[in-house]
Amino acid sequence: MVQKTFEQSMKQLERIVQELEDGELPLEKAIKKFEEGIKLTELCSAKLDETEKKVTILLKNAAGQMVEKPFRPESEPTGD
Repeated sequence: MVQKTFEQSMKQLERIVQELEDGELPLEKAIKKFEEGIKLTELCSAKLDETEKKVTILLKNAAGQMVEKPFRPESEPTGD
């Protein structure tokens, strides 16, 4: 099986959400789509966690030494 990229998984998840929001799917098909969406959500979450760990490892301090710092999006307060 070919591994999907994060972007491919997100696009597929967006399509599933749209189909479910349209409310036109029969119940059985809607449940299958929901299950597929859950699996895609888990896949995307795992990819984000992996990427966050890579970013943490790649951060360096001012002296050029590798230091582990938690990744914080710009929108998240630093607590300083």
